[in-house]
Amino acid sequence: MGDALKDRVAVVTGSGQGMGKAIAMGIAAQGAKVITNNRKAGTEGGDAQTVVDEIVKAGGQATAVFGDAAKWDDAKNLIDTAVNTYGRIDILVNNAGADFPRMMWNMTEEDWDRCVGAVLKTAFNCSRFASAYMREQRYGRIINNTSSAWLGTVGHVNYGAAKAGVVGLTRATAREVGKYGVTCNCFAATAKTRMTVNPGVEAGMKKRYEQGLITKERLDEMLNPPEIDTVAPLVIYLASEKAADINGHIFDILGGKLALYSEPEQIKSIIKDDGIWTQDELWAKIPKTLGDNLDNPAPAEPAK
Repeated sequence: MGDALKDRVAVVTGSGQGMGKAIAMGIAAQGAKVITNNRKAGTEGGDAQTVVDEIVKAGGQATAVFGDAAKWDDAKNLIDTAVNTYGRIDILVNNAGADFPRMMWNMTEEDWDRCVGAVLKTAFNCSRFASAYMREQRYGRIINNTSSAWLGTVGHVNYGAAKAGVVGLTRATAREVGKYGVTCNCFAATAKTRMTVNPGVEAGMKKRYEQGLITKERLDEMLNPPEIDTVAPLVIYLASEKAADINGHIFDILGGKLALYSEPEQIKSIIKDDGIWTQDELWAKIPKTLGDNLDNPAPAEPAK
């Protein structure tokens, strides 16, 4: 047991098993009191209560809250329980998520809504209620789980869009809460979970490699992901006092490799000082300027 998070109170969504469980266990091992969460009790492989039992057995303090944080009232109850049980909320890890993969032209409205709800709305709901408390106490750490899918993916347009939304949510939240001593950051982790290691995902990754959509290096990473215990140390760092000035940033975790994504910036511009561009001017100008040497991530193939 460490004490880097001693007397802090943390909520970790989607922490019944997998990456969320590893994060909750790691945070508890550093002295924090933890609220664990998943949608319902009795989930095969473990749930929020079984994680609480492990934390308590190891000498920590924890409370389980079952509920779907994509629902406004459930999210409010989750955050309120932390405050009512332990007196405050210092750390929120928005880890919950789900993936319903299909190609764009096969995706249903339900596929879209369920994924965006589980990933993006959950992160917003919990952040909304937690930030109100954190603002008043002038301290807090909000840590969001994104994915490399936010950079662009195939067969998961709902998931990629939701995870890109988490990045945008992180950057916007950081700018709103920073002056109150609250930070918001996020991480994209490649690790061995139920979502990343299953026959369907493996078959899909192999197909993308065969179609030239991903590199052999990325294929190997996805077929042999690191263990989930590689993720918690960075989350603990971002939740600690040492990360007080780290705000609005996106990190990548791949086993022993930690990386920081760059801040978005304009890389080219064309300026017309005497008015707006005409259509004829853009026909002529863009190919030689903004459109010059741009990479196409998915070039058109000949019709079969």
